[in-house]
Amino acid sequence: MRLGILGGTFDPIHVGHLVAAVNARHSVGLDRVLLVVANEPWQKVGSRAVTPALDRLALVEAAVASCEGLEASALEVERGGVSYTVDTVDELRGEHPEAELFLLVGADVVGGLDTWERVERVREAVTLVVVNRPGAATVQVGGDGPLTGWRAVTIEIPALEISSTDLRDRAATGRPLDFLIPTEAIRVIRERGLYAVER
Repeated sequence: MRLGILGGTFDPIHVGHLVAAVNARHSVGLDRVLLVVANEPWQKVGSRAVTPALDRLALVEAAVASCEGLEASALEVERGGVSYTVDTVDELRGEHPEAELFLLVGADVVGGLDTWERVERVREAVTLVVVNRPGAATVQVGGDGPLTGWRAVTIEIPALEISSTDLRDRAATGRPLDFLIPTEAIRVIRERGLYAVER
């Protein structure tokens, strides 16, 4: 089995995440892509308020419910505490010892990989799938670049400039979210009153 892992805060999930997951699944021939919802994203702790993990998980579950080959994963939420990719990779290796693991990351993340917790364990366990977008800085495999030592492939997806900060502001101010966030996830945002401005 070829298993993709797309981790994130997903606060909120949007069509850019789904485009990356679907294109990676097609380009790399993945059987499944898990969208792994971070419980406490270590890179965001203390920088801003993060929506409760169970609400973000509900958004991802709603967003991928009708997407073949994409699945919401509660691994990090169920584990609790700060979320590190290495712990998720270790857990998935234990659950699926026969699987080949592919970790999806944006090109903008590649330069910071060396700051990740126990990154050498991640490097040994996965093939990186680097998602490049037209108009943004791209990463190439080979040479002496930031991917030295990694098994890696690159894929191209359409340029979609979607900001989670803007989406949270849109939800708070009542501006349209249509076609930016999957309809089912918009329904969850409204039902749960997520991103509403407290008065």
